[in-house]
Amino acid sequence: MTQENIMLSIKGVNKSFGGLKALSDVSLQVKKDTIYGLIGPNGAGKTTFFNVITGLYEPDSGEFVLNGVHYEPTAVHEVAKSGIARTFQNIRLFGQMTALENVMVGRHVRTKGGVLGSILGSKAVKQEEADIKTRAMELLEYVGIGQYHDYVARNLAYGLQRRLEIARALATDPKLLALDEPAAGMNSTEKLDLTKLLRKISDDGTTILIIEHDVKLIMSLCDEMTVLDYGKILAQGKPEDVRQNKDVITAYLGGGGH
Repeated sequence: MTQENIMLSIKGVNKSFGGLKALSDVSLQVKKDTIYGLIGPNGAGKTTFFNVITGLYEPDSGEFVLNGVHYEPTAVHEVAKSGIARTFQNIRLFGQMTALENVMVGRHVRTKGGVLGSILGSKAVKQEEADIKTRAMELLEYVGIGQYHDYVARNLAYGLQRRLEIARALATDPKLLALDEPAAGMNSTEKLDLTKLLRKISDDGTTILIIEHDVKLIMSLCDEMTVLDYGKILAQGKPEDVRQNKDVITAYLGGGGH
């Protein structure tokens, strides 16, 4: 595997909270234009790992490379500028804003004028704002919710809110889209629609890293995956290989309690 094919390379990540070792020497490589899954029982360290690579938690050690460029995950906005966009297990939309406005806010990460400039408004900034609005509308159409552009976000159905969150993340033009439990709370139809959307995003050239409790969804969706247990790597590889791994079956897939 050449380095040119790698979108995200993480090596030797360790993270402790007081005396608790949450992550122990975790490493993984995500190939470009693929969907990479991260699974494991509750308390396995999945969300901690996500929070480390996206700048919410500072690691004790580790090397982080995105698309061949080293980055330091010390602040969320810096990680976003590097090219990683994430969603959260608990939806974090601006509930009072419309769907369109939510995506426009995401887009401001990539603009010269920023949010303040859009309020003060020079001619150049106003043109940029018009471009942002156009792009935001395109993204709403892309994720299949263009008809709801003027709905207040909190009034959207749950599955539509999930799509809106993905649209807002895509508005930053990410190299890597990091999704934290995107299927949580969805019914089977919504999960199927989500799977189709994520495949489309991947096929169109955005690399995806996904944490998900739904093992069946991960196994059917992902090209490669890592299984964490107690902050350590239990298995890595293609879903069909991971499925056969005895340690995984014991710890997670066959455990029944997760």
